[in-house]
Amino acid sequence: MSAGTRDRLGGKAAVVGIGATEFSKDSGRSELRLAVEAVGLALADAGLGPADVDGMVTFTMDTNPEITVAQAAGIGELSFFSRVHYGGGAACATVQQAALAVATGVAEVVVCYRAFNERSGRRFGSGVQHREPSAEGAALGWALPFGLLTPASWVAMAAQRYLHTYGLTPEVFGHVAVTDRKYAATNPAAYFHGKPITLAEHAASRWIVEPLRLLDCCQETDGGQAIVVTSVERARDLPKPAAVITAAAQGAGRAQEQMTSFYRDDLSGLPEMSVVARQLWRSSGLAPGDIDVGILYDHFTPFVLMQLEEFGFCGPGEAADFVAGETLPLNTHGGQLGEAYLHGMNGIAEAVRQVRGTSVNQIPGAARTLVTAGTGVPTSGLILAADG
Repeated sequence: MSAGTRDRLGGKAAVVGIGATEFSKDSGRSELRLAVEAVGLALADAGLGPADVDGMVTFTMDTNPEITVAQAAGIGELSFFSRVHYGGGAACATVQQAALAVATGVAEVVVCYRAFNERSGRRFGSGVQHREPSAEGAALGWALPFGLLTPASWVAMAAQRYLHTYGLTPEVFGHVAVTDRKYAATNPAAYFHGKPITLAEHAASRWIVEPLRLLDCCQETDGGQAIVVTSVERARDLPKPAAVITAAAQGAGRAQEQMTSFYRDDLSGLPEMSVVARQLWRSSGLAPGDIDVGILYDHFTPFVLMQLEEFGFCGPGEAADFVAGETLPLNTHGGQLGEAYLHGMNGIAEAVRQVRGTSVNQIPGAARTLVTAGTGVPTSGLILAADG
């Protein structure tokens, strides 16, 4: 079973810098250059320089090794470097790794980053093209021969079961898409800036894999995003308000696979996010009603609804109405459906902006933000809060 006690990480570290390249469909430069640009911008935002950095964390899928980014960015010796597995599920876990290093004194300033040409280069949405034999990949062997070749097809299985279980229709997913695009429309950094959509437009968009339509699927993006983490004490001497890491968690459920956990007892939820939710609430001492803004990983709309239910914001099958009621400001940057698909790292940056009070779609009085990482895979989450 997952950890049953409150951990001691909360309040020891904070996010003090965020930086991103532009989000595009064709960056025109290498993934290494994107990473270095994002790291430089994040350090400048934090009021720090390359010489201050002694730790780096990224994703196993990133093509930019920690030592290569450090060298190209002018960073010197490293006392900590780490990579987190499982694609978008790693996003919040990179910050957790950084916080663990800072809290234990292994490193003083840690940069988390993710950079890719995911539109102009390798596109994850194109599905499995080739895979070397591995124990990890064996699970895919039960799905690929039957045509389940893409992330959308894997999610469609769970989405269909969700609709069947609660007697719903695919139109309910549109509430997430409309909400994201509403915020993206007023965010100049978003790819879909100035382009809101309606429920009718969602329902009219073409099928990708039933019950998922085009507007249920995140866009594929070129870009980079970096996050700087240091101690809360040091953060207080830096120029911008810090976002304190109040709680951080990872989670994998029973019978967990990567996107193809079809042999669980129930396909209408996300057990891996339930593990994360229990840890975040327990470690922070908070409850759903204490959260001011939710930044929920939205690679596909159905999984946003399931996350809201796993975290207890509403009951099973009730999330579409919850989103439609705008009870909780959701994905105020436009999400991965509207701003950019950066494996969730841009969502962490938006959570920091909300806590700082600098978001283009600022929620008045936002002091606590919930951020989640990719679902359908082992995942992670954060609660970020204003200092004091």
